[in-house]
Amino acid sequence: MSKPEDHVANAASAAANTLSAAGRIEERAERVKQATSDAVERTKDAVDRAADKVESGLHNATDKAAHGATRAAEKAEEAKLRGKEAYDDAVDRANDWLDVARDYVREKPVQSVAMAIAAGWLAGRIFRH
Repeated sequence: MSKPEDHVANAASAAANTLSAAGRIEERAERVKQATSDAVERTKDAVDRAADKVESGLHNATDKAAHGATRAAEKAEEAKLRGKEAYDDAVDRANDWLDVARDYVREKPVQSVAMAIAAGWLAGRIFRH
């Protein structure tokens, strides 16, 4: 049979192997933990960089849109002012023509009535056909 010393030696050897295996498992678990932590940190950095790029792009797009809207508003205001000027010029010319027509009617009432009759007759002929 086996001697008690052999049992003790076997038990001691088994205990040493168990401690050695436990140490290796703990060491590997620590490496996995570190690798996971590194991967999480790299992913976090990549996400932060992507978010910064998106934010920068959105700011640029917003700035460009605001600039475009401002330019459009300025152009619309310019067009409005040009339209108002053209309208005012047309009103001034029409008033000038009315003044000339009034002066002509005052100076030559008979000729004015004759011209009005002739214009009415001509308009009637044009619109009748």
